[in-house]
Amino acid sequence: MRVGVLDVGSNTVRLEIADAEGAVPLPVHTVKYRLRLADDVDGDGRLPEYAVERLAEAATAADEEARSWGVTRLTAFATAIVREAPNRTRIVETVRKHSGLDLAIMSGRREAELTFLAARRWMGWRAGPMVLLDIGGGSVEVAFGRSGVPDLAVSVPLGAGLLTREHFGTADPPPPEQLRAVRRQVRHQLRDVTARVRWEQPHTAVATSRTLHQLARLCGAPPGREGPFTPRYLKRGRLRKELGRLARLPAEQRADLPGISPARAGQALAGALVAHTTMQLLDLRTLTLCPWALREGVLIQQLEQEAALRFEQDELDG
Repeated sequence: MRVGVLDVGSNTVRLEIADAEGAVPLPVHTVKYRLRLADDVDGDGRLPEYAVERLAEAATAADEEARSWGVTRLTAFATAIVREAPNRTRIVETVRKHSGLDLAIMSGRREAELTFLAARRWMGWRAGPMVLLDIGGGSVEVAFGRSGVPDLAVSVPLGAGLLTREHFGTADPPPPEQLRAVRRQVRHQLRDVTARVRWEQPHTAVATSRTLHQLARLCGAPPGREGPFTPRYLKRGRLRKELGRLARLPAEQRADLPGISPARAGQALAGALVAHTTMQLLDLRTLTLCPWALREGVLIQQLEQEAALRFEQDELDG
């Protein structure tokens, strides 16, 4: 059996297809649709009609691609870029009309919970009490737990793309006072949750999301071509040094740095500020990079639910 997820994010719409073997998703095919929806939002966070149409076209193409790969169940969901849009109902209706897909709008808390689930499965129980950090384009997720279900899961509007638009505007590179404003906002919105996590004394700190993976590569982590099982870390001290370089360069030149893609160069500085400030608040010197994140969490949840239903049916039949 093959299953798939379609993840509508701020920068890309990504299709991931996996073979279902037990409760472990084995990826076989991925497709990216680089829509950069965050660049199209207006001052109120609304996606204009032309952007909604492009999203609907991408969803239709993804559904056709999934069918060609034998996917029997495709789950489509959207995160902050649609969740915070005033016209989200219109977006969902347009996607359904064009593609036939029901685009679920995932809450921030649920996003944190499922990302934590994926990271816990990847890291294993030896990770012990674990804190998770995920920096997206529109939001940041922080979760803590001792089991597969987090005891604490929060989402706050501190995404790298959102902060870039709100604080930097057309300033490229932005002046120091705007960098300080970003740090103040992060400290204000994460002060209470990070204090709670520090009190819990996590044994392991895990990072997911493309933003954190690119920052880790910038700070010397091995490249992706070495495979998902190669250990990768993000060190706070090294990130502090690289922050100075990111702050001095315009976005075009940031794209020439190791790990920083042209598509994310504009928001790399804000992402680094969020990552460094949050690590300070959590009193973390190192983050361990995890290749599994939200999409894998959705797949794992689906597979475990289906396995439970099959078990119940077998019990009834037996």
